[in-house]
Amino acid sequence: MPESTLTDQDIDRIIEMAWEDRTPFEAIEAQFGLAEEAVIKLMRRELKASSWRMWRARVQGRATKHQAKSRVTDARFKSTLQRSITFNKISKRG
Repeated sequence: MPESTLTDQDIDRIIEMAWEDRTPFEAIEAQFGLAEEAVIKLMRRELKASSWRMWRARVQGRATKHQAKSRVTDARFKSTLQRSITFNKISKRG
């Protein structure tokens, strides 16, 4: 999806995903078709200067923003107290 066809809602979601620590640029590219460079340009255009500097400093060198550099394979949190779902019924604590 080219940058010119993005809706305001798409831009808001891209900014939200870019701020998230565990969302890699590859996920943004898969969903919206914007490579890392395009996301950086979009962020520079859409954010205030101070927010841009803060985001750029935060993202630069962060391994979790790049799937190839990240050691995290499944970033979803699962509590040790959470039990598995059996037969579509959530197991209850006894």
